Amino acid sequence: MLLEPIDKPNSGNTVFTDSYLREHFNRQYFKGQQTILPKDGQKVTAVFQQEQAPAGFGRGAQQQPEGPQVKTVKQTLTWHALESNMFNVKLFRFAEKWGAKIYGVLFWAVTIIDCDEDIPNIRLAVGSNSASMWWLNGEEALLLSGDRRMVKDDAMSPRLTLKKGRNILRGAIINGPGMSDFCVRFLDEKGNPVKNYKVTTSSK
Repeated sequence: MLLEPIDKPNSGNTVFTDSYLREHFNRQYFKGQQTILPKDGQKVTAVFQQEQAPAGFGRGAQQQPEGPQVKTVKQTLTWHALESNMFNVKLFRFAEKWGAKIYGVLFWAVTIIDCDEDIPNIRLAVGSNSASMWWLNGEEALLLSGDRRMVKDDAMSPRLTLKKGRNILRGAIINGPGMSDFCVRFLDEKGNPVKNYKVTTSSK
């Protein structure tokens, strides 16, 4: 499940430090951000504060320019159930189709993973353009910071366990200028892809 992009202006990607990402990914943009199991077509309202650059000096002005101004942004966004035909998800094309903006955006992704048994000692392997953060069952699993291109298995989490039953994987991907995409999978201790689970968008 992908949510239509949230407006998150950034003129460049060098600001995506660990501290910046933790601050901005952990802000609440919409209700149920870390608990919702969205349905295809479900709408949410994102309400958040956004800084604007100062206007600068006016003609003949003697005073120093004002600091960043803060405005309240409100967006009505829709969740979409999608499956990529490739190994990656092209968020730029998703934003082109569904978003008001294609640059300076923040994407949220949710998928449900059903397991017949515990699958221990595996790692979450992610590549993203640009930075991203991932949570498994409500716990932070992996953070990819900096201005980066998407590379398969670019970063890997510590050892994780997919528990028997239902597991929820959430991701947030942020980008300023340029293309946006991501890829994600689980690898076992030998580096082989884990396959004995079912991925679904249905919360039933």
